[in-house]
Amino acid sequence: MNKKTFLSGIQPTNIPHIGNYFGAIKNWVSSQGGSGETALDSYYFLADLHAITVRQNPTEFERQVLDCFALFLAVGLDPELSALFVQSHVPEHTELSWILSCYAQFGELSRMTQFKDKSANQKEGEVNIGLFSYPVLQAADILIYQADFVPVGKDQKQHLELARNIAVRFNQAHGETFKLPAPYNNITQNTAKIMSLSEPTKKMSKSDANPHATVLLLDDKDTVVKKFKRAVTDSEAKVEYRENDPAKAGINNLMTIYGAVCDKSMPEIEAEFGGKGYGDFKTAVGEAVADMLLPIQTAYNRIRTDRAYIESCMKNGAAKASAAARKTLIDVKGKVGFLVVDN
Repeated sequence: MNKKTFLSGIQPTNIPHIGNYFGAIKNWVSSQGGSGETALDSYYFLADLHAITVRQNPTEFERQVLDCFALFLAVGLDPELSALFVQSHVPEHTELSWILSCYAQFGELSRMTQFKDKSANQKEGEVNIGLFSYPVLQAADILIYQADFVPVGKDQKQHLELARNIAVRFNQAHGETFKLPAPYNNITQNTAKIMSLSEPTKKMSKSDANPHATVLLLDDKDTVVKKFKRAVTDSEAKVEYRENDPAKAGINNLMTIYGAVCDKSMPEIEAEFGGKGYGDFKTAVGEAVADMLLPIQTAYNRIRTDRAYIESCMKNGAAKASAAARKTLIDVKGKVGFLVVDN
């Protein structure tokens, strides 16, 4: 039986937060390997090429890449079961991206919602070509591994559709070459959606200007508990989940987090905290999250001191990824008429 291929990545800008963990990383850990019909070839990467559409401090950026890769290992991603790598360490991504850019259309890129939103927030003359064209690189990231499944949130569905459109266009021109990737619904349908602690109608974000809005995976226990104590709720002071009530967005978010950490349903949480106020509940959520993060942080502190080990894992992961990517790239280059002399 041929394994299905699963691919996902995150940008190494700042430390991932609990929204990244419950929305993606935890599911990466549980989905790696497998057997029978659930067997997956898994590729997980740090998208450092995507990150430079915004200017980065080189020294700080290098540290962030090492930090985030160490966290990959600390959360339980196994370099023996999955290909863990840094995007820029696999040059096939950028080579395929250029070829695919010749099969992408200016109009469809200019309609990308994220480009319009991000460029609107930048001064005239500061919008770089990378910000405009990075969905093509994202398509190359996906298509070069012949990915069957890609976990995407609502903000990335448009980019996955672009990858599919480019693949269809190339296949029609040159014959069957690329698989058409699909959203990985087994993950996206069962993922806790974590919102900002200060603005619970918005997703938790690494780039939030309010440091109290986001709980990072490396926040210590005191910091975690303090952030939850400051979390926005409402004046009702009743731990009750009401999904379609905007006024309950804050408490709904805290209950979602507590449920994800403790594996409890909303009715179970309501029963546990019946008659108790928000103060008790916020403290309980903060302590549960801090306790969950402790073994990750312990592993991270051990791994992060061993740069040689981290770099060896990066190198081995890049070699695995490159071996798979090279097969697709050679096929593509031959089909467009390039003289291929690769062995």
